[in-house]
This record gives sequence, C-alpha cells and structure tokens, in this order.
Amino acid sequence: MQNQLMNILQEAKEQLLKASSITETEEIRVKLLGKKGRLTEILRSMGSLKPEERKDFGKAANSVRTEIEGLLENKFKSLKELQKTERFITEKIDVTEPGTKFSLGVKHPITITIDEISRVFMSMGFSIAEGPEVETVFNNFDALNAGPNHPSRDFTDTFYISEGILLRTQTSPVQARTLVAKDPPIKIISPGRCFRCDTADATHSPMFHQVEGLNVDEGITMADLKGTLDSFAKQLFGSKVKTKFRPHFFPFTEPSAEMDVSCFKCGGKGCRVCKGSGWIEILGCGMVHPNVLKVGNIDTEKYTGFAFGMGVERIAMLKYEVDDIRLFYENDMRFIAQFK
Repeated sequence: MQNQLMNILQEAKEQLLKASSITETEEIRVKLLGKKGRLTEILRSMGSLKPEERKDFGKAANSVRTEIEGLLENKFKSLKELQKTERFITEKIDVTEPGTKFSLGVKHPITITIDEISRVFMSMGFSIAEGPEVETVFNNFDALNAGPNHPSRDFTDTFYISEGILLRTQTSPVQARTLVAKDPPIKIISPGRCFRCDTADATHSPMFHQVEGLNVDEGITMADLKGTLDSFAKQLFGSKVKTKFRPHFFPFTEPSAEMDVSCFKCGGKGCRVCKGSGWIEILGCGMVHPNVLKVGNIDTEKYTGFAFGMGVERIAMLKYEVDDIRLFYENDMRFIAQFK
C-alpha cells in the first residue's frame, strides 16, 4: 500500500505537469482526491490493517495528500495568473479609438407642444394643476353644467367604467376639482390626456390631449379673456398673428366663443393649412357659467372668471404640418426624430 501511495504521488506530479487548463487540473483533483478518488479509496481500506500498521500508513497517506494538495494549489495559481495575462492581451482596450456613437432620444412632438403652451401661460402667472384620468360622472359632466340629457354623456361618446365612473372626456374636470379645493383668486392650466369613443382616422383618436385654462377673480371680464388668448397666440405662433372670436355654445361657459388665428403659414392669404380661408380655429373659450362657480361655493356676485380649452394634437398638427394624427401614436422613430 505504501507503493500505491508513491505511485499516486508520482502520477499526480506527471499529470499536473502536463495539465494546461484549470478544467484539466480540476479533473485531476477529482480523480485523485475526490469522494471516489484513488487516494480516498486507499484511505478507506485502512480498516483492514493492523493497529500498529494503520498509524504509519495513515501518517504516510496524509503526507501524500498534503503534498498533492500543495501541487494542485500551485498549479491552479499559475494557471489563473496565465489566464489573467492572456485576458489582458486579448481584452486590451485601445482608449485612443473613437467611442461607440449613441443616438440621443428626442422629445415627442406632443410633449414639445404641451411644454410650449405651458411655458406661455406660466409666463402670464398661471400655475399647472392636474387631475385623475379616471373621473366621476359628477366632475366630468354635472359640475360643468352638462345636464343628464346632454349628448356628450351618451355611451357612444364616453368610455364608462361604471355608472358613476368614466374615463374623462376633457381636462375640464380639473376646473371643478380646483374650484372645490381652492378659494379665488384661481389661475391655472391643466394639461392632460382625455378619452372619447372616436374611431381612429386621420383627424380623430380615442385618446388625445388637451390643455384647459381657468382664471377666477374679482372683476374678470371678456376683455381679460380676449387679451390673454391674443397674447398666447402671438407668443406661440408669432407676433404678426391676429385673432378673432366667433360666438359658440359650451354648457360650462356663458357667453361662449371659439377663437381663430390668422394662418401662421400664409399670413391670412389662404393656403393648404388654413384650407384657403386665411383663418384657423384653435380653441374654445368663454366666461365661466355661474352654475359652475357655485359648485365651489364661490360668490357669483363677487367673482367672475373665464375658461378655455384646446386640443394639443390639433395645434401640433397645424404648427408642424402633420396631416395624420395617428403618426403621433405609432412611435416611429423616423417621424419623432424630425422634431430634434
């Protein structure tokens, strides 16, 4: 058995000398020292020896194991150093080479338009207010003076979640929430997403964006409304733009109007953008209806206000001459990258 130990030690030295990888070295370790390794099997057979022989053999076996473990440790260490050196050579980085070019993202045109509109009104002292996209029927309709028989409340126009809950059809519910939560003076805009039962085509989408505005204080008149929106149009479309107001009807304002701007592409001469009329409709507005102010328990004898609302996609389509609203939602980077 002593001879077997010497043979195992000699075999270990020869095999480790030839081993050229960590994997081969590990296989040698398992073959010699593993649970079913040759040295382990010899140690298990010690039970058949006499007590006085067992002591000497155990001492010799442990000495061989210790020497083999030392040889393995040195081999693993040298192979790892060699592997590290090879990696330094093969994975060397030339820091003088040009780096990889990364394409920077750009803001979506809808985001750009909302930011531009918000920046203009914030420069006039408006603050931004937000509200939930899942709204109550009361805030979306009743608080805005749209009675039970108003056509916009039909299932064909509105996404209802339950009898009293819906996806807001406009950002106007933020008006109602603000009137309840704050006392005058109130001067806010509320950009956000809205939802209506529209079939998607070049000019319609079931999901779209609006910017709503509200100004309530003592002595607010239609002149304040016209002056504010005229200034907004000139800052957004250019100082030469003219505005005109046409009578209209909205349940939450009285009187109500729609505002047109002179075509910022042709200067009012008539072109494809304005369909030859020289004017472009961009928003609806009016003086806040007393019934809406009463929702917030605001004294209608003391306070008046104006409100307005505009479709962000419409303004973006006009400003950037986009002829299909669906392009905004297809996430085609070739389209979005044009707004860099």
